Amino acid sequence: MKVPTTHGVKNLPGDYEGKWLVLFSHIKWVEWIENELDVPIPFPIIADDQGKIAKRLGMVHPGKGTNTVRAVFIVDDKGIIRLILYYPQEIGRNMDEILRAVEALQVAGKNKAAVPANWPHNELIKDRVIIPPPTDVNAAKERKKKYDCFDWWFFHKKV
Repeated sequence: MKVPTTHGVKNLPGDYEGKWLVLFSHIKWVEWIENELDVPIPFPIIADDQGKIAKRLGMVHPGKGTNTVRAVFIVDDKGIIRLILYYPQEIGRNMDEILRAVEALQVAGKNKAAVPANWPHNELIKDRVIIPPPTDVNAAKERKKKYDCFDWWFFHKKV
């Protein structure tokens, strides 16, 4: 899909093949953020003046008329949408959570594991990852030798 952005027309996901991507549905943020906060935005912001992109990506809330829901799409390096966060217009996005989600998806993928709630500050296992449960009794016995565990189905490791 060709989209106008602050960095010119981009083809999604083709122009970002091999890269992780976070899409925001706003324009003019770049100028304001750089002027007011002195923070340059190195990635393109999509401009969707007519709402076509928002409709195609499912960002128009049925109860809000033509107003778009504030959505964040996290796209992996293979061009697959891995996470969508929807925010009503009345609620601002949590940038720390967006960055945490990107890092968690990358760590989980690299380690073929899952990350727990509130990772990397989980109350139980902190910044460790959860290993998928074993598929048989022998695998469960071997895992107890290799990983920390709370039970046969809950193994975790440091990354």
